[in-house]
Amino acid sequence: MTGSRVVALGHYQPAKVLTNDDLAAMVDTSDEWITSRVGIKTRHVGGPDEPVDEMAAYAGGKALAAAGLRPAEIDLVLVATSTAIDRSPSMSARVAARLGMGSPAVMDINVVCSGFTHALATADHAIRAGAAERVLVIGADKMADIADWTDRSTCVLLGDGAGAAVVVADPDGGDRSGIGPVLWGSVPEMGNAVRIEGTPPRFAQEGQSVYRWATTQLPPIARKVCEKAGVAPEELAAVVLHQANLRIIEPVARKIGAVNAVIARDVVDSGNTSAASIPMALSKLVERGEVQSGAPVLLFGFGGNLSYAGQVIRCP
Repeated sequence: MTGSRVVALGHYQPAKVLTNDDLAAMVDTSDEWITSRVGIKTRHVGGPDEPVDEMAAYAGGKALAAAGLRPAEIDLVLVATSTAIDRSPSMSARVAARLGMGSPAVMDINVVCSGFTHALATADHAIRAGAAERVLVIGADKMADIADWTDRSTCVLLGDGAGAAVVVADPDGGDRSGIGPVLWGSVPEMGNAVRIEGTPPRFAQEGQSVYRWATTQLPPIARKVCEKAGVAPEELAAVVLHQANLRIIEPVARKIGAVNAVIARDVVDSGNTSAASIPMALSKLVERGEVQSGAPVLLFGFGGNLSYAGQVIRCP
């Protein structure tokens, strides 16, 4: 059976940077309060002239250029997002139009913070089933649009951005699959712990419930992801978890047992960008040369719906 692999990455963030001191002038908080609780120092915030599909298209265009592919060569576009305001055209259709693609299949995937790893698995499955050969997978969210800027417990977390991956068929992958088997699931009875609801929509969460779930329940699931891929945690070159909170990322990574891995900590500079966080953090690691091509990398998304999805990939 034909496998798949990630051949290139790209990312985009708005130019405007919001520091902790900036937030302290807007709401009752401080740099010390934010840093000690979530580890975030800055986040990028898009303006009214930077819609989600534009950020997604910029990231996707960079990934395509890095892959040496023309937009017309992509036959499936998947965009993971939870901040699409309009129901139609979809984000994926808008991205295809912005990039001047031919006639790709287009699909949005809304699994909030674990959206990108769900979309990456969907791309892998489509290729394995023979339904696609070259897929553009994007995670993009504009969390500033749904932030409650009067709630210091949530507005300090959120940032905007997009990350993209080009996934292609790999008929010679054999036992060394470029994208390993996905392990995914959810906790439906706790789905209200992270919410984007109302008119206009606003982000809210039960922070302590999410923290306890993530730090206690997710490490053994992440180790099972490695087991399904046939990779021991100590063999991982990098671990890229959803960039939710540094106080979640560090203990979860430690409990996984990836003692030799680079741990992505992009949350410090970018905040929680939801579906964009994993591809953006991975793109930066690759851009800085911190992970060698072909090395095993654990991607693990979690959050909204209390859903999760993870896979081990070979670094492009």
